[in-house]
Amino acid sequence: MPHLFDPFTLRGVTLRNRIGVSPMCMYSYTDGFSNDWQLAHLGARAAGGAGLIIAEATAVEARGRISPNDAGIWCDAHIEPLQGVTRFIKAYGAVPGIQIAHAGRKANTNRPWDGGNPIPGDDARFWQAVGPSALPFFEGFQTPQALSTAEIKAVQASFKAGAERALAAGFEWLELHAAHGYLLHSFYSPLSNRRSDEYGGSFENRIRCLQETVQAVRSVWPERLPLTVRISGTDWSPDGWTLEESIILAGCLKEEGVDLIDCSSGGNLHNARVPVGPGYQVPVSEAIKHGAGIATAAVGLITTPSHADEIIRNQRADVVLLGREMLRDPYWALHAAQALKQTPPAPPQYLRAF
Repeated sequence: MPHLFDPFTLRGVTLRNRIGVSPMCMYSYTDGFSNDWQLAHLGARAAGGAGLIIAEATAVEARGRISPNDAGIWCDAHIEPLQGVTRFIKAYGAVPGIQIAHAGRKANTNRPWDGGNPIPGDDARFWQAVGPSALPFFEGFQTPQALSTAEIKAVQASFKAGAERALAAGFEWLELHAAHGYLLHSFYSPLSNRRSDEYGGSFENRIRCLQETVQAVRSVWPERLPLTVRISGTDWSPDGWTLEESIILAGCLKEEGVDLIDCSSGGNLHNARVPVGPGYQVPVSEAIKHGAGIATAAVGLITTPSHADEIIRNQRADVVLLGREMLRDPYWALHAAQALKQTPPAPPQYLRAF
């Protein structure tokens, strides 16, 4: 059975181990441009031994940002600064990935340390949010503009263009953000989609926007490189999206050329009762992996080397993604190798310490 420090190959890309850095928003950019912060932040974790580094949610449209300070990939000028990031990550043995995203009805909020509240309409930084239906996320959030069919196609074209720019920037692992209540998730969840056209109503109609987006992206993303999708495996609500539906969705996405499902949950209901605890989303990964026959990544309060290794050894996921724990310890992978009595994947500059 594989373990945490076994390589993992997906299409033409091989990770040196099963440890990945989960995409985490840093809210540290101007007009979407990558900068020294992103290079230092992601580069440290490549030097720290992770096999996969996924750059944070990167907006395919300016109106698709969560905050005005998000990373972006909506214009060609964004490519060059990202190239410096991917060069560094590859130089230190990790695979550079990127999550491309559209915040949908949860767009246009302040940064978390500025309160995270929605930006009011009389603020110069305000823009109109969009979604499948004119349903605000929560009290105080703006009512999104319901996208027309033509506008849906335009957003899908933006994802396609974002994928092309990601390739030009040197990324080798692409993830579509279809979780946490953002645009693509809000189409397939019945909590946020009340449409009566071909993009709403039935399960088949609600997943159509995501399926078509995957088709558009796969048409330009090379066959040799992995295409992955992060989904919310459940809305944690009896009236919402379910794990059983996620298994079916994963099978549909596999047929469209998706190679791995990044298994998260929630985010589309402000007061969902989420059973938060160590590894609380791992059952989502395990169910989708075996139910749909597709590779998965597990994420969510995975902090210890023994826990991460158990997830891989017991075939509950193919990759383990760490978020906050990687913020606390950029060298988590090196420390995990020591704890599990594996060879630390340290760069030569650090070998004397291990």
